[in-house]
Amino acid sequence: MVFVPNFLAVRRAGFAWIVCCATAVLAVYPNQSAVAQVRALPDFTDLVDQVGPSVVNIRTLEKVTPRTAPGGPGDEDMLEFFRRFGIPMPNVPRQAPRSNRPAPEEEQPKGVGSGFIFSSDGLIMTNAHVVEGADEVLVTLTDKREFKAKILGSDKRSDVALVKIEATGLPAIKVGDVGRLRVGEWVMAIGSPFGLENTVTAGIVSAKQRDTGDYLPFIQTDVAINPGNSGGPLINMRGEVVGINSQIYSRSGGFMGISFAIPMDEAVRVVEQLRTQGRVSRGRIGVQIGQVSKEVGESMGLGKAQGALVTGVEAGAPAEKAGVEAGDIILKFDGKPIEKSGDLPRIVGAIKPGTKSTLTVFRRGSMKELTVIVAEIEADKVAAKAEVPETKSKGVAGQLFGLSVTDLTEAQKKELKLKSGVRVDASTDAAARAGLREGDIILSVGNVEVGSARDLEAALTKHDKKKSLSVLFRRGDWTQFAVIKPLN
Repeated sequence: MVFVPNFLAVRRAGFAWIVCCATAVLAVYPNQSAVAQVRALPDFTDLVDQVGPSVVNIRTLEKVTPRTAPGGPGDEDMLEFFRRFGIPMPNVPRQAPRSNRPAPEEEQPKGVGSGFIFSSDGLIMTNAHVVEGADEVLVTLTDKREFKAKILGSDKRSDVALVKIEATGLPAIKVGDVGRLRVGEWVMAIGSPFGLENTVTAGIVSAKQRDTGDYLPFIQTDVAINPGNSGGPLINMRGEVVGINSQIYSRSGGFMGISFAIPMDEAVRVVEQLRTQGRVSRGRIGVQIGQVSKEVGESMGLGKAQGALVTGVEAGAPAEKAGVEAGDIILKFDGKPIEKSGDLPRIVGAIKPGTKSTLTVFRRGSMKELTVIVAEIEADKVAAKAEVPETKSKGVAGQLFGLSVTDLTEAQKKELKLKSGVRVDASTDAAARAGLREGDIILSVGNVEVGSARDLEAALTKHDKKKSLSVLFRRGDWTQFAVIKPLN
């Protein structure tokens, strides 16, 4: 006789054992049932039906000059090369004389991306890098209608672009409230990865306000995003667009579980300017900034690592006119706290040029309120290096920190428009590691003004050699800040 186990009985017995165990657990921990919540996995089908028709495929074309065909006019140059250097000519049929007329341009595919309908009259949002350099933009709707689009404006700093097609009655998206978005919340993306139109992927919000060094803080998700998804919408479970899929972190060129979306509130602010004036106007105050580390905070007397450290002030810029100095730590701008250095350009950039604003700085152990008139952002300027004549007097104490300095003459001070300072003749060891170099003008050390090499010597003699030294200096048109770590 062959024994056949009764699997049904085993399963029933096992189920009864599980139920008994679960009952026992609830008896021991009666309050856990109220805390633990069992949630079903989300169903995205209704969202796809709702938002899908608002997502478009974007193809771009560029005009290129066709390459010369073999045996064509391009071979004339090669034959001339053979003739000039006495090399036996290959057996190539002689061509007709070269025409001076340029070869006609041809349109070739440049790229594929995604976008979504922002308004029913044909406004479409996408990424700036999707339409950059395109001579023609083609938009395909989900009903397979294709339109030639006009680029109304593109902003590289935010990577947002606005294009227009001649159509009406289109299904526009609903803009979601990014402030309500929570880490761990389910989100969905629709786009054209690798040209595969209307591809739906989903995941969760991994982080908010992710600083990647770009102009805007990103929404980080684990939604599968690949080339071609760029410009497509990131959608919450209410069917609202909360972001524009823009970037991925990848070592292979494909998706690796980390993707980034532009927050929709920032994107809408950019689009409104693109729609009305075709460009984005941003504020600036003319400072170079750095992160406030724990070490810098302690050396400045702030203690806590917060704010934006001013490492340079542009000559004639709004910040200089307002009295901002290199070495200041900006803690607030227009009443908004600056937690990290990246917050400052975003807050200032969102302010309309010409606006009078207030900023709070920490300077030499105390807070100061300054008023600044925000200017419009412009191309970065390259500061010219100031030429300072040589002098013969030399300080000695500065060499303890790897510095060799000389006094400035009255003529030099007048030329540089300075009341005090010493010139760096040589920078080695700790000073060199801090970034100081020959030609820099030291204005203060350890919050003590330096009028001469003797002042520098006195200040350094009093300074605790085991602690870092803050140095305010000028290089060219910029006043900057450095921290010299003690020599070992």
